[in-house]
Amino acid sequence: MARFLPKISLPKWMGTSYDVISVWKNVDIVLLIAVLAQSVIGAFTVYSATRQRLLDQGFDEYFYVLRQVTFLIVAAVVIVVIMAVGHEWIRERAVFWYTSSCVLLILVLVTGAVRRGARLSFDLGPISVQPAELMKVVVIILIAAYTADAAYDKIDYHQFSVSLLTLGFPVILILLQPDLGSATVVVSGVAGVLLMAGAKRRYIALITVLTILSAAAVAWAGIVDRYQLRRFEAFFNQDSNEKDLQQIVLQVRFAKRAVASGGFFGKGYLQGPLTNGKFIPVQFSDFPFSAIGEQFGMIGGFIVLALFAVILWRLWTISRIARTRFDQLLVAGIFTLLLFQIFQNIGMTLGLTPVSGLPLPFISYGGSHLVASALLIGLAQSIYMRRLR
Repeated sequence: MARFLPKISLPKWMGTSYDVISVWKNVDIVLLIAVLAQSVIGAFTVYSATRQRLLDQGFDEYFYVLRQVTFLIVAAVVIVVIMAVGHEWIRERAVFWYTSSCVLLILVLVTGAVRRGARLSFDLGPISVQPAELMKVVVIILIAAYTADAAYDKIDYHQFSVSLLTLGFPVILILLQPDLGSATVVVSGVAGVLLMAGAKRRYIALITVLTILSAAAVAWAGIVDRYQLRRFEAFFNQDSNEKDLQQIVLQVRFAKRAVASGGFFGKGYLQGPLTNGKFIPVQFSDFPFSAIGEQFGMIGGFIVLALFAVILWRLWTISRIARTRFDQLLVAGIFTLLLFQIFQNIGMTLGLTPVSGLPLPFISYGGSHLVASALLIGLAQSIYMRRLR
């Protein structure tokens, strides 16, 4: 049967020509299904967390969910394109992507829209574009490409220093926005690459200390908005009744209450009093897990965590069977980045970590982070598809 199928070769600009059918039959279906299922859960969660707010304000109740579905369609196209062109084509242009992303980070500091005291994105009318989300992907690709060329299995101090400088510049730009959450995610992804590349533990400790010192310096210089610093105060004083902390403390308190009140089976879709009552600000982007916990209970939360476990398991497997050292390092960075972001978002919902504003991958509302997540999955899929070549 296969010999009667037409052979379609990719254009030369996409890389080495090969039989498309023979490569696309190697797609990791389990990973794609898990990501799709999580995205569907995210769309339903966005609708439930925004419906009552929009109705009360006289707006279309489907406004946010329709935008989310549009973002998901764009993300799906991105995954397919990355799978088609291949990760090697992306690698060959890593310096260009890195330079372009740094330029965007500089421009957003000058012309970006100001929200909550920070310049995080470009306001392009109906959409906003956040360059830091792109940098999360780009810096992992570049450092994975650089460390993959090491002469030995373990990188030396010189290679670590170059990697640190490559990471440091965009991290400083992100901290200047200021966006502490995105900066920590970028560092976590690179730390995964360096660990897999064989960097010594004291090198990883060094990068952690430098990140903390950089964040502290930015805060001491008054660049970080006071509200963002209060998030740490609120984390250590979650029972505080201080007026200045109330906005942060209460949203975490209600988020924890929403998860706890869901019980085992939840209160039913669109039946959550806390979600419908608008007690949790930006729940659809920052605290979607609280809406899931209240409406679907422990079972719903377990399903979401199980799907994340499947995604991470498949990434771990892809890293182990990767064909080249670069492929292995890249997937290791993707694994670490997603793991940290999942832990941080759910952790702040449960009061285990400070509020950071980081989205929950594939579930939170937003176009930039969905496209960035799609890039990561597309790269991992490309590596899996081409592992036998």
